[in-house]
Amino acid sequence: MWVDLLLLANLTAQPAHGYELRRRVEQSSGYALSNNSLYPALRRFYDAGAVTRTAVDRQGAPARHVYAITEVGRELLHDMLAELPDELAADEAEFLSRVGHFALLTPVERVGVLDARRRAILARRDRVQALARSVGTAPDDVWSALVLDELLRRSHAEEHWLATVSARAAPAATAVAAPAPPPEEDVR
Repeated sequence: MWVDLLLLANLTAQPAHGYELRRRVEQSSGYALSNNSLYPALRRFYDAGAVTRTAVDRQGAPARHVYAITEVGRELLHDMLAELPDELAADEAEFLSRVGHFALLTPVERVGVLDARRRAILARRDRVQALARSVGTAPDDVWSALVLDELLRRSHAEEHWLATVSARAAPAATAVAAPAPPPEEDVR
């Protein structure tokens, strides 16, 4: 699903042919796409009316298909960005593909995505802590303990990062100020 998000989001900037789109997705996200994921996704989008496909003739070469997002595609993109189901929230690519396009979401929608990721990170941390408590002292267990310690460190680091992103993504939602109490009269 993250591939779909990145493809549609990149088409919001401007139409592109497959190779150009693949290059832009990689430049904007760091994720490399194969033709086996790119072209089936574009075909699904075309069949669903989310993108148009126009053949552009090239001198001495086969025509190239240029894809452009439609209004249906924009609505689909928004829905996919705004929803991060719990079963996908633990997947780093699913989460980061949404954060990378937070500009397309409202502050409330951003908070929803961040909350889903936070729940996934806390569940993973709890599971790893339980595993760490059960690790024995055999030589092989030393390596397991090392891995579990690193997973816990990463969970804590991401929790901190999520708090930072939350403050930027929805400042009003994370820093709600209580109204100041009325000034008290001096009754001496």
